[in-house]
Formats: sequence, C-alpha cells, structure tokens
Amino acid sequence: MTSGVRPLKNTVIIAVGSELLTPYKVDTNSLFLTKRLNALGLVVRRKMVVGDNREELASAVREAASHADLVVTTGGLGATDDDVTRDAVASVFGLVLEEDPEVVSYIRSRFQARGFEMPEINRRQALIPEGAAILRNSRGTAPGLWIERDDVAVVLLPGPPRELRPLFDQVAEERIKGRTDGEQIFRRTLVIAGRTETHVEELTQPVYSEWMKQVPIVQTTILASLGQIELHLSTRHASEQSAVARLDGATEELANVLGRNLVSRDGESLESVVGGLLRTHGFRVAIAESCTGGLVTSRLTDVPGASEYIDAGWTVYSNEAKVRLLGVDAGTIEQHGAVSEAVAEAMAVQARERSNVDYGIGVTGIAGPGGGSKEKPVGTVCLGLVGPDKDVRVRTVRFPGERERVKFQASQAALDMLRRALLR
Repeated sequence: MTSGVRPLKNTVIIAVGSELLTPYKVDTNSLFLTKRLNALGLVVRRKMVVGDNREELASAVREAASHADLVVTTGGLGATDDDVTRDAVASVFGLVLEEDPEVVSYIRSRFQARGFEMPEINRRQALIPEGAAILRNSRGTAPGLWIERDDVAVVLLPGPPRELRPLFDQVAEERIKGRTDGEQIFRRTLVIAGRTETHVEELTQPVYSEWMKQVPIVQTTILASLGQIELHLSTRHASEQSAVARLDGATEELANVLGRNLVSRDGESLESVVGGLLRTHGFRVAIAESCTGGLVTSRLTDVPGASEYIDAGWTVYSNEAKVRLLGVDAGTIEQHGAVSEAVAEAMAVQARERSNVDYGIGVTGIAGPGGGSKEKPVGTVCLGLVGPDKDVRVRTVRFPGERERVKFQASQAALDMLRRALLR
C-alpha cells in the first residue's frame, strides 16, 4: 500500500436500476462482489438498490461515501436517458464530464465489427468525469471508471454480469489489492440441529459476547435456516495461520456448550456428516418413507460415494403399499393410523430386516395442505429408527409451514435422529 494513503477496509455496494425494484429482476452482482471484496479483506457495510433517478442515486452515493473507503456501483452506464450513474457520481464530487475521443473510437470499432454504424447516442458512454481512470470493458461498450476524491475511492461497473465480473477482477488486481492493509477476512460456519434459534442463542451468547473484548475480535452471526441453525464466525487478520487458530479456539468453545447439537464445524451438510459417520463405522442403512416421498434417501444419495452405506429405499405412500411392499402389519395401521409412532417403527424395522442392514429409518406424516385433524394436524410427522442392537427409537414432531417445508424438516429430523444414534 502506498505510504500516506488511507487503506481500503469498508465498502458500500450500490446496485443501480429501476428493474431491480420490481419482482422480476434480482441483483446477483452484489453477491459476487461481496465474495470477492471479502477475499481482499474488505468488509461490506451496506448494500443499496437505487432506481434510475439522478437525484436519488446522488444521495445514495453521498451517503455511501460517508460510511466507506470504497463505493462500488453496478449498472447505469449505458447510453440511454435512464443511465444516470456517471452524471450522479460526477455531481456528488463536483466533477465535469468530458468526452474522451479514445473511448468514442473504441465504441465505434465495436459496432463496426458487427457491421453497424455507431449511433450518436452512444457518445454518452464516452463522457468521463475529470480525473477518472478508464477501465476498458472488453465485453461491452460501457467502460468502467475509477474515481478517487476526499479519501474515498469509487468504482463504477457495468450491470451485465458477463461484463462486470472480468472488469472487477481487473480493477481488484490492479487497484484495490494494493490499497488494502494486508488483512483478510476468515470465516467459519457451524451447523446446529435439534434446537431453535433462541435455544442456541441462550447457550452461545455468554461465550461469543466475550470475544468482542479480545484481539483479534471474532464476530458472530446467528442464522435460522430451514431445519437447522447456523453460527457464522469471522475475524480479520494478516496471518492466515493466526486467524485459523483463533477460529479453531472459538469453535471449540462453542462446541463445549452445544454438545451433540453441533452437526459440523465447517459448514458441512447434515447428510454429508451422516454419510461420513456411516462410512467410518462401516454401517449401512435402508429408508422407508411416506410423507417425505423419498427425500431422505435423495439427500443421502446427493453425497458422492453414498453407495458404500445406502442399501435400499422405499417410498410407500398409500397404506396398501406399506402393507404390500414393506410388510407393515395392516392391523397396526388400522389400530394406530398410518401417521403414528407404531407405524413409523414398523416401517423402520421392516426396512432394516428386508435389507439386512445395520440401521432402518421410517418416516410417516401429514405434509398438507389437507389431511390433518385436531388430533393430528398438518405438519405432524412420526419418525422411527432401529439400529444394530434392535433398539427402537421413535418420536413425533409437528412442523410449521407449507408442504415443501414440512417435507424438508421431516427429512432433516430423520437424518439428525440417525446422526445422534451414530454418535452414541
């Protein structure tokens, strides 16, 4: 980094385009940029989406510049009246826009290469704020721009991802990397199952609150995902070895309070963890499913090498199929109902015996939206698990949400039930 120049640490990303304020267009550029900026050690403090309005965009740039060392805009560099990014940024810093003949020539050559004359309106893309560095766009007519004013760097990038991404890589390598202080952001993701967000917070908050008083700081974010909770840890450090050691220590502290609720320390999925445990112990499993429609089996087989530990799977949706294909006793279904712990147990036992494997899983429930009752409302799922010692575990869970959410949460519960058995 050049001596005397403030290092770039904090970033604000502004996505420009009225189409991004509709239900029909999603801003994916900011996800790409966040990942690349984090890899360079920059923290993204804010993300904004602003329509094609010069005054509103100028206000957003002005606000962003007051919070960040680097402001990145995407979009609004085209040739039409609603492409206002150049004008807005220039007005914020009091810069005059001047046409650059070389940019005009470059744009013209791109049109000629396709057999067209350049429309005069494209000259707007050659209007460059005074003092700005031009970033050549090899995949489009709109050049990127790099502007430095008042200890703030602003980079203007085109909106189309196929243009933005190579252009950002160019500017990141040439300009941003050299302006950082050498620190990078290192992350760790812990996956937890079987507990709610508030339960996890209650257990872990006393631990991670102490980290904010230590150097380097480890920041913690708790995220509730479908069927699981994630703890995201991050720290900034110039040494990868020191950062990894710091995150290892923090992870171990959390593992001590989370116990068997901790699925993985590195973001590994539940199905992958279960597969690893089955492989390690040399166990095989068979799965009988009703309401999940084969989802438990599908998730396990998403993991490469699953043939080592999966023997068979049944999707037995109707009562007749449970009896005919799996061998569940019809009297059990008649006495307890298809959605019952007795039937889930019978499904697990039959799956294990028919496949001659170590573990059998049975899942039956009401995914909805119909089929529920006062005694067994929509979302009721019964799980059965039988292992090598023929010890049967059953449980009934009620999941909220629509059909697909119920199915996924049921599959999550079944996999976690097996995981906990394997840990024993």
